[in-house]
Amino acid sequence: MSKTATALREAAAFGPETLNIDCEAEAEKIVAALRSQLRAIRKRGLVLGLSGGIDSSVSAALAVRAVGAKNVFTLFMPEHDSDPESLRLGRLIANTYGIESVVEDIGPTLAAMGCYSRRDEFIRTLVPEYGPGWTCKVAISNSAEGGGFNISYLVVADPDGKQSRHRMPLNAYLGIVAATNMKQRTRKQLEYYHADRLNFAVLGTPNRVEYDQGFFVKNGDGAADVKPIAHLYKGQVYQLAAHLGVPEEIRVRPPTTDTYSLAQTQEEFYFSLPWDKMDLCLYGLNHGLDAGEVAAVAGLKREAVVDVYADIAAKRSTTRYLHAGPLLVEKVEVLDRLG
Repeated sequence: MSKTATALREAAAFGPETLNIDCEAEAEKIVAALRSQLRAIRKRGLVLGLSGGIDSSVSAALAVRAVGAKNVFTLFMPEHDSDPESLRLGRLIANTYGIESVVEDIGPTLAAMGCYSRRDEFIRTLVPEYGPGWTCKVAISNSAEGGGFNISYLVVADPDGKQSRHRMPLNAYLGIVAATNMKQRTRKQLEYYHADRLNFAVLGTPNRVEYDQGFFVKNGDGAADVKPIAHLYKGQVYQLAAHLGVPEEIRVRPPTTDTYSLAQTQEEFYFSLPWDKMDLCLYGLNHGLDAGEVAAVAGLKREAVVDVYADIAAKRSTTRYLHAGPLLVEKVEVLDRLG
């Protein structure tokens, strides 16, 4: 069958139910893969950070199913800007599945490295009065609302809660993001510390949209030994969550970044659409579906889906290096010394 015919067939069947999965079969497939992968790398368990979000919660549930609760270790890693709800919900997951956990407060470490002070210096190039009592976040305009461009801007709130929005020149944007990326890299250092002492593997928690679109920090939350849900769309992760008994209050909580001191959704920070519409657009692009077919199902204008398709392609291009290993002058063959 030609690619055009295949696309037409998939378009004809495309609907809200397209991304439905057999949850038990999917869970068993992931569990089997985790067990095989751990045998291959000679590790006896799994370490992961728990954020109270849907992806880490489902990953923890799958890890327990794969190797048993006694072979899973989780970390809660709050810092000065963290929402207290993240710690509470993370503990809820650990208690639900009987997982040993530890709190590692990374705030003092980040302060000592200058994470907050470096970030604030860049913010003050735009808002000179920014200081104690102020809060902030980085957000994007929504390309699906027109214009076809995602433009980053800084949102700050003064001690009285009055917010203002500021367009960021490139140097300010890069400086603020570089400083906040210290958070993900510090958390990953602690995950690998505990993994090394336990002879466990580090489990990464990106879903398909995050993995595809480079929504992770290189050598930070992008670093892991296994990534068991990277092939699943966000809606499929939610389906698995219900099947695996993830508490409802986690399943109904909007996805957040929990990176900045102002409340922020993933849609505000990185993606151009809510997760359910983003799933449909990514699936449509991956399967060669016309933007009009996706628009009809997602409740969007065709022009908006065309813009989202372009945004997906742009992010794939600009974040390709995040997936790449170090570049070498020439290929180095690593021989199997046991062979």
